[in-house]
Amino acid sequence: MLHLRMITPSDRTDAVVEVIERTVGTTHLAVLNGAARVPPGDIVLCDVAREAGDELLNELRELGIDKEGSIAVENIDLSLSERAEEAEEEAPGEAADAVLWEQLSEATHEESTLSVTYAAFMILATMIAACGVILDNAVLIVGAMAVGPEFGPLAGVSSALVQRAPRLALRSLLALLVGFAVAIAATTVFSLAMDALGLFHQDMLENPRPNTSFIWQPDPFSFVVALLAGVAGVLSLTSAKSGALVGVAISVTTVPAGANAAVALSYGDLGQMWGSAEQLLLNLSGIMLAGVLTLLTQKLLWRTQRGRWRRPSKA
Repeated sequence: MLHLRMITPSDRTDAVVEVIERTVGTTHLAVLNGAARVPPGDIVLCDVAREAGDELLNELRELGIDKEGSIAVENIDLSLSERAEEAEEEAPGEAADAVLWEQLSEATHEESTLSVTYAAFMILATMIAACGVILDNAVLIVGAMAVGPEFGPLAGVSSALVQRAPRLALRSLLALLVGFAVAIAATTVFSLAMDALGLFHQDMLENPRPNTSFIWQPDPFSFVVALLAGVAGVLSLTSAKSGALVGVAISVTTVPAGANAAVALSYGDLGQMWGSAEQLLLNLSGIMLAGVLTLLTQKLLWRTQRGRWRRPSKA
């Protein structure tokens, strides 16, 4: 269930209440007349099944509540109410399948903003991955996968393309490209420093590495895995599942590939560098393509149910 808290202009409160009452899956409606001060108006509270949340938010925005008032949405972790259970049963579909597009836009906007923290995580993840590829150590590769923050911009690009939001798409692409460029440059310097300290050697890069050699040797399976990982990542994001799982799922050939490119560049091994760069671009494009197709499919499926979100009108 979702909890909505709205500040509505007094002349629109009746319209808001009418929209809520005729939306399937709503309950616990309360109106506090004149309770709001900034902006002035009424406070309207209600709970709504996640399946019906997106449609209700769209209707409220059409009334201009987001411009002249406010709409706050919170997830309800526990609701001890028979009426809440009835509301969830009334709403068509399953909560896990529902997509809250406004929530998705907000989440991807926050995660796809180029910031010092984002760049720091990218650099740290790539450096950890560099240690993993040079040592052929799967544990370090998994560590880098958990740290890598690149799924935010990838999801941001996919969401922006589906919702036709060019500014979000450009912001996400900027964060993605600049993040990887800075991380690879920093990791190249890191690799040179590690070599100077005697911890990295070119022989370690050139030796057979059965656990990590796939990172710089792209093949058709690379694109297939990228597509599958992209679908899993977007489904995890839209269904509010664990974000940590997303990072592990999609970083296997993104951050490690960037790291291998940086180490190879530091030793002048152009063959491995270009192979890693190809792997990186192949997987980034595959993940974004899968993300767009998954979101389009979800949007189409929920659009077919739009006519079922209304309670029968009273005679």
